[in-house]
Amino acid sequence: MPDPNPQALDFLSTRRSRPAKTLTAPAPDRAALRPLLTAALRVPDHGKLEPWRLIVLEKPALERLAALIPARAEALGIDPSKRDKAVAQYRDADLVVAVVSAPKPSEKVPQVEQLHSAACVCLSLLNAALAAGWGANWLSGWASHDAVFCREGLGLGEGESIAGLIHIGTETVPAPERPRPDVEALTEWREA
Repeated sequence: MPDPNPQALDFLSTRRSRPAKTLTAPAPDRAALRPLLTAALRVPDHGKLEPWRLIVLEKPALERLAALIPARAEALGIDPSKRDKAVAQYRDADLVVAVVSAPKPSEKVPQVEQLHSAACVCLSLLNAALAAGWGANWLSGWASHDAVFCREGLGLGEGESIAGLIHIGTETVPAPERPRPDVEALTEWREA
């Protein structure tokens, strides 16, 4: 018989991300963030490859990244409204953890499974932050998928990519309620 943890199941059943634009300072300091990062890295990792790494972006780093966006937007022909949204995503944040997918050569573990492991880090960090009482949101955006921005702004290496940007801060408004997936419509039961 399993040993249930109803509090953990209740948390997972009721968790809600907080819109990043509603998060403000204070954000967790390094001492408060370390246990969240530790929890985030306890994810499925076939082959124990650790195919991810974390970049903690504090306010000065976020402001520097925001300043890089306009030139990249112009070079890529990005619409001004999308450019401005990307600038605000970095400029207005107080703390963001970039989860970097960093696949390792492996004959046993395909790169797609390593990418999935990095996505698990994103969700685990998001849930750890929410469980600790912080507001948090998992975002990306066009800039995080631009190889030049990622290389020049974040120092990503060959073959690395951003799995997600986890915004963490103090919640200023209650999380909005939204429709949730219909488990019956999305689940297929097979007996044979």
